[in-house]
Amino acid sequence: MPIRAATVQFQHAPGDKAANLKTVQQFALQAASDGVQLITFPEMCLTGYWHVRNLDRDGVEALAETVPDGSSSAALANLSQQTNMVIGAGLIERAADGQLYNTYVVAMPDGKIASHRKLHCFVSSHMSSGDRFTVFDSPLGCKLGVLICWDNNLVENARATALLGADILLAPHQTGGTASRSPFAMGRIEPEVWQQRHTDPERLVAEVNGPKGREWILRWLPARAHDNGMFVLFSNGIGLDDDEVRTGNAMILDCYGRIIAEASQPEDCRVTADLDLDLLDKCTGRRWIRGRRPELYGILTEPQAENLPPREARFSEASTRK
Repeated sequence: MPIRAATVQFQHAPGDKAANLKTVQQFALQAASDGVQLITFPEMCLTGYWHVRNLDRDGVEALAETVPDGSSSAALANLSQQTNMVIGAGLIERAADGQLYNTYVVAMPDGKIASHRKLHCFVSSHMSSGDRFTVFDSPLGCKLGVLICWDNNLVENARATALLGADILLAPHQTGGTASRSPFAMGRIEPEVWQQRHTDPERLVAEVNGPKGREWILRWLPARAHDNGMFVLFSNGIGLDDDEVRTGNAMILDCYGRIIAEASQPEDCRVTADLDLDLLDKCTGRRWIRGRRPELYGILTEPQAENLPPREARFSEASTRK
């Protein structure tokens, strides 16, 4: 029996958790009426994202809450039970030891809550990176895994998540339109392009679907699905996020890396598809993984001289030539 899944792109309100939660609730209720069983929302969509880099410790603390007993986790749990859907959304977590994390909360209709702390957090110097992979059983009869934004850009993370048994990877992002240090990666989209979207919509469509958005995503995201034999739900922000423009491009990929549903316009929207888990049997990635030679992979666990902490690596201007 296929799983009806959905992924959402929307423009969050920076710092306004109540407004963002209302948006999540509206999308979830609409999805439930369409028979959706699993729905994902973007990274830190409940708190807002890029403006957080400008906040002091107190400012970040003011947005943070505990997981799973915080108010947002409780709201997602109630919504999950109300709609009988698995629901994922991102926020800022305050851990018992006081550390702050970019965390993705997944609420399930049976009352269980899973969470993933971003492994490569860089948005704020006041926030820490997680230290473990997240794969868990779901009421859908399959295993779900979570990797947040940059976590997905490192192939080791996707492979480890697959080896832990993930059938579906939840991949929440706030990306596209970023002022990358890499000359031929995504690039900055001027805020005026978003602000003039009603008078010049073609320009915005060209930007979000071009090399700063969709074209860049398609260089790597399908490989995460294909090479690891997982379905992928890619959710993302859309629109102005402080001084950057997120490109949306919400999409669902099957375990062969094929796009089976995607957003067609740069606006708040949901995309939905039926996931045929029977495709997992003998799919290319899972067949190849059986031929791995772990005895050769020791180098993957050895620190290299050029290794940097995630935040330093993200903003470093240093050459990457060896």
